[in-house]
Amino acid sequence: MLDHIYGFTYIMCMNIPPDSLFKLLADTTRLRCLFLMQTEGELCVCELTHALGLSQPKVSRHLASLREAGIVLDRREGLWIYYRLHPQLPVWAQLVIEATVKGVREQQPYISDHIMLAEMPSRPGAACCA
Repeated sequence: MLDHIYGFTYIMCMNIPPDSLFKLLADTTRLRCLFLMQTEGELCVCELTHALGLSQPKVSRHLASLREAGIVLDRREGLWIYYRLHPQLPVWAQLVIEATVKGVREQQPYISDHIMLAEMPSRPGAACCA
């Protein structure tokens, strides 16, 4: 069941099978996106493509997988789509993501992703990227 609140799509029943979460985490691109969302909060697709150095279609495809699984929420603002971790993830899933982020934060490519995002010119706020 879906509900829309403040521009976010909420999946009312948060029943994520553990094997589904671990399959999603097994992909490097999805894990890198989750790492940045866990450390930075809500991010625009343009921020993720810049930080990861990947094409928008590739990043969007992986974000769609995370959204369909209920791991992240998306919000549209004009032409831009923003993603963040679902605040109602089961506690066990939140702990897995938090532990994973802590475990990889001193490794590549996560260090470089964080630096690239921090150095991104014209980060979204008043106006998003093109």
